[in-house]
Amino acid sequence: VQLQASGGGLVQAGESLRLSCTDSRRTSSNNGVGWFRQAPGKGREIVAAISWNGGSTTYADSVKGRFTISRDRSKNTVYLQMDSLKPEDTAVYYCAAGRSSSAGTQIASYNYWGQGTLVTVSS
Repeated sequence: VQLQASGGGLVQAGESLRLSCTDSRRTSSNNGVGWFRQAPGKGREIVAAISWNGGSTTYADSVKGRFTISRDRSKNTVYLQMDSLKPEDTAVYYCAAGRSSSAGTQIASYNYWGQGTLVTVSS
């Protein structure tokens, strides 16, 4: 598994971004995938996760109703659509492939990590 996260940038509050996480080795299609974020001075937290076939998803309370996780297994890519962005969403966003096929929420459940992409939301 080799994950590459992309799509970050600088936007204003209320705008949207779509992050992509692509597995260049095409070996994570049976793994759950999660998006995490880490704001300056804070710990890494779960944002959203999706099971191997997309049948199960989970979201942090802070992003429910605004973010949507999805995956295209034919492209080995997981997406995070982020709408109605807020300044508090500013962070480095990481994608990770899990040890199992489920949509886990615990960092310890993930063993392959991408390099992170920075999202900055201005007020």
